[in-house]
Amino acid sequence: ILGHLDPTMIRKLEDLTGIDATQIPLDDKGVMSLFQDTSALKITPDQLWKNCDLGTLGVPEFGTDFAMGMLRDTKPKEFSDLVRIAGLAHGTDVWLGNAETLIKEGKATISTAICTRDDIMTYLISMGLDSEESFKIMEAVRKGQVAKGKVKDKWEVWKKDMIDHNVPEWYIWSCERIQYMFPKAHAAAYVMMAWRVAYCKVYYPLAYYAAFFSIRADSFNYEYMCRGKDVLEDKLKEIDEKGDSATAKDQSMYKDMRVVQEMYARGFEFLPIDLYKSDARSFQIVDGKLLPPFTAIEGMGDTAAETLFIAASKGRFLSKEDMRNKGKVSKTIADKMDELGILGDMSEENQMSLFDLK
Repeated sequence: ILGHLDPTMIRKLEDLTGIDATQIPLDDKGVMSLFQDTSALKITPDQLWKNCDLGTLGVPEFGTDFAMGMLRDTKPKEFSDLVRIAGLAHGTDVWLGNAETLIKEGKATISTAICTRDDIMTYLISMGLDSEESFKIMEAVRKGQVAKGKVKDKWEVWKKDMIDHNVPEWYIWSCERIQYMFPKAHAAAYVMMAWRVAYCKVYYPLAYYAAFFSIRADSFNYEYMCRGKDVLEDKLKEIDEKGDSATAKDQSMYKDMRVVQEMYARGFEFLPIDLYKSDARSFQIVDGKLLPPFTAIEGMGDTAAETLFIAASKGRFLSKEDMRNKGKVSKTIADKMDELGILGDMSEENQMSLFDLK
């Protein structure tokens, strides 16, 4: 039921690098800098599409424009700040129109704003409120009961007690707007996963991109992404110019293309798909470059890619006809492969012409 993409990604990175993900330090300065700038990637914002000033593209939880906007507003300095940001991102009416406003007005910081449900109870206890009362306030707030007015009488009593214990007015205001809050342990687990992926992005870049494109990329397209930076950026520009009329497919591809563009900016490249060396579904690291799999070809599904991979592993194809028959490749896909130069000078049919012997 759940998409276990993060654990799958971690396992893939362990296999590619030989490292133990549980031994990755959670206080690495290079990894932390990704959430502040692009210096750890050894590139500048002007080298990235739309002058992206953060290094978190493709990092789980922190790679979307929304999440990067939160990072710019909150300016995280340590791991614990990232846990708080993850809490804000997964809550309802916790960030927009709430913590975001308080931080911009200077009333709160990422350290003092309400970010996870646990924050409420621990803070109120620290202010001298009874622990049981603090727990009840937390439960009512995090379930949205206060915001919906379902505990109106109790809230008036709790609110007076909070004021009597010098709880700031902005804190009470924030509690009254929350519809749902994320648990801190859940946020911490998400951030630990994201951090481990980010660590590989900094220190094992080819492994990171190979794992990302194999597991996380939803719309990877060999035609636009693997034939050089210029082809890629032309397509990015084309989608930008479509604006709101861009299709869902365009938008999904755009997300993956920005990670590819970053990879190119860092000086890494793709090899052309090789009929006899490419994997069915996974990107491979070969001679310091990434070798795309068959599924990178638009229209090539997992099952078709696996069938072609098995057929290719049994020996060379005599012709395009032979490849279509043994690899169960449709004529449309075969023509696309030919157009992309993957089939080289392979003859059309098995039957040889006398003219071929000249």
